[in-house]
Order: sequence, then C-alpha cells, then structure tokens
Amino acid sequence: MHNNRYSKYIRPLLYGIDLLIIYLLSSILLTNHLTDLMFFVVFWIILSISLSFYKVYRFTKITEIIALLSKQMMIFVLLIFTYLYISKSNIHWTSILGYFLWLFLALNVWRIFLYEVFKKYRIITGSNYRKVVVIGANDVTKRLINFFDTMPGYGYRYEGFFTDKLDDNKLGSIDQSFEYIIEDEIDEIYCSVVELDNNDLKRFVEFCDVHMKNLKFIPDNKELFSKNLYLNYYDLIPILSLREIPLDDPIKSWGKRFFDFMLALFVLLTILSWLIPILGLIIKLESKGPIFFSQNRPGIKEKGFFCYKFRSMYLNSKSEDSASRNDPRITKVGEFIRRTSIDELPQFLNVLFGDMSVVGPRPHLWKQNELYGTKISKYMVRHLVKPGITGLAQVKGYRGGIESNEDIVNRTKYDIFYIENWSILLDLYIIVQTIANVFKGEDKAY
Repeated sequence: MHNNRYSKYIRPLLYGIDLLIIYLLSSILLTNHLTDLMFFVVFWIILSISLSFYKVYRFTKITEIIALLSKQMMIFVLLIFTYLYISKSNIHWTSILGYFLWLFLALNVWRIFLYEVFKKYRIITGSNYRKVVVIGANDVTKRLINFFDTMPGYGYRYEGFFTDKLDDNKLGSIDQSFEYIIEDEIDEIYCSVVELDNNDLKRFVEFCDVHMKNLKFIPDNKELFSKNLYLNYYDLIPILSLREIPLDDPIKSWGKRFFDFMLALFVLLTILSWLIPILGLIIKLESKGPIFFSQNRPGIKEKGFFCYKFRSMYLNSKSEDSASRNDPRITKVGEFIRRTSIDELPQFLNVLFGDMSVVGPRPHLWKQNELYGTKISKYMVRHLVKPGITGLAQVKGYRGGIESNEDIVNRTKYDIFYIENWSILLDLYIIVQTIANVFKGEDKAY
C-alpha cells in the first residue's frame, strides 16, 4: 500500500473516539458512577465485535455506515436499559431515550464528518491510495474503471488494464501483466472471470500468493465459483475478494499485539530474568561462544529480523543448516533445552520488540523460502502475518526439521488455516497445547 504509513491507526483511533463520546454523554445524561460507565463501555466493545461494527472499508457507502450504527445503537440502548433495570437504578426511561437520541446524533455527525474528511484528504493530497490494475476488457470492467477514475476519494489509483483482445488502450496482454504488476508495485489486481479460464485463474492465485498481492475477482452473472470468496460492492459493481484475513482488522491486530506484549513482559520478568544468567553460565561452561544464537529470518511481508535463541550448538560454519536427528553440532545442554523448547524462550524478546508474535507461522530460513516459495502452493501466504514462537502446525505434529515434502505441505496448510481463521481463543488453544506437548514430549523435538 502506498503513502499509507498511518492508515493502520485509523480504526483504533475511531474506536477510541467513539468510546470517549459514549463515556462523556453517559456521564452527562445518565450517571456519573464509574462502575456503570465501565459497563456501558464494555457493552459497546462486545457489541462492536459481535456485529463487526468497525469492519468498514474505503469502498463502504455512508448509508451502510449509518445502517451499522443504527443496528448497534438499538441493541446498545436495550442492554443499557436492561442493566439499569437489574441494578434498580432510578433513571427514568425518558432520560435513556434522550441519551439514545443525542448519542445517535453525535456518532452519526462524527462518522459522516470523518468519512468526508478522508475522501477530501485522498483527493487533495493523493495519499492513502492503492495502485490497481484490471485484467479483462468488457462492460463490467469498463464500469469498474469508470468507478476508479471518477471516485478518487475512495483512494484507488488506476494504472491500466490488460487483455488478450485487440484494444489500443490496453497496457498489454494477460501474460505481460505479471511482470508489470511486480515492476510497478501494484497493490490490487481485479480479474474479470469472464475472460479467464481455470488455468489463468490458478496462475493469478498462485502469483498473488507468492508476491503477496491482493487479488479480487469481477464475477459474471453466473453462479459464484467458490464458497471461499467474499462479495462486496464498489458502487453497484460486484467484487469478489479471494480471502479475508482477520488480523488485517487493526482492532484485532492491536488486540493480539497487546496480548503478545503483556505475555512477553510476564515471561521476561518471571522466567527469563533468572533463567538467562543461570542457563547462560551453563552454556558458557560447556562450550565457547555467546549465550544467544541470533539468525536473520524472514518475517511479516518477508521483512528480515534477527530471531533469538539460547545457543544449543558448538560454534560451526553450518549455522544456516537446520538441525537433524543426532546432530553432532548439538551440545549436551543444547540437547536438553531443544527437547524441552527452552531454547526458544529468548524469542519472547522478539515478541516484545514487535518482530514476532507468541502464536503464528514459525519463521523459516531464507533458503527455505527460496526453495519452497514457488514449489509449494500458497507457501508465501505464511508471511501475511507475524511469525510466532509456536503455531498451529507445530502443535499438530509438524515442528522441527522438514524431512519430507509432506512435512512442508501440511505445515503450510495449517499455517494458512491459522491465518484465515485466527481468533484469540485459537491462540489460547495453541499456547495451552504447546505447554502440554512440552511436558508430554515430542518425537520431532531435536
């Protein structure tokens, strides 16, 4: 995404200002009891998650935003009314009605104001935009192109279209589009399914997985061809998105980051604070070298970072090679800390710094990315989220070295399932299962 450095803060900021408005109006019009006010804030947060209230995109119409707000407000006020009734509050129902009207008005005015400000901001500054190309040339793609050209406030910068048809205005053929997308750093590709056969569709899916591009489909009037596609409308034009990733939502992403930070801080203060000097001394006494082993690994969006571990091997010239069973490079203390996964604990420092998450796809070696990136279907999708200390693939038995093609295929499948189905409950399940596996012991922990 181009010129979009601060866009990830927009939704959390919106969330925060909404809660501030609710808190202030509640304290002025209903009650100044802190317990009551905190319950109101919690009600709003729970409802917004349940009703996907903040799941709003740049192409979302203002009428849809108002409709979402109306739905949220109705249930919110019913919850408040129920709470006040149960708590035997003496607040009259007319005060609740007045509160509802003022809150509805305030949030609507605030939302419409912000909506218009961002549209004007994109038009005037040219910031917060996404570069897009269209694959295909027909009536529907022409309407979509017209939408991009005439609605600059939505933040799409249309670069051109590709087709195998004869057309003087095209940028090139469909085959030529792949090179252009990479060289021109295109963010989103809109494919008309009318002009693409199954092989073409497969090529685009694999290409976008490898190069981490957003792929969207413009459907024909026939039955939708995949239950995993998500339907949205740009004006009146139907657009199919290939996948939705929960952690693309800034609220969920910030929630996961807060959870990661607090857990990493807890581990650092309660475990690593005394374990590092004790284990560090044992490591130094057994073999020469540093206490920690650091290695550059690919992280989110393939951005490199240094991954930390307790050193479990003698110093050697083959640090880029994964460990194998009965590896002679592994020290005696190294054998123990690898079998119990203690060697991974310094990665909580990576979590604290923001390079990793507690749960996520394990960071592979760069040479493994080169080896599997184009050979294993959807392998590069793993890099759409932060790598983790543990992951779903690991608790399902696919940890350690990659001994067969089946290992990397299944590991990739579990990683993608995690990315597309993330929830805080799934993270908790994986953490609990990881701890259980440590005490139970694992065959591939070497």
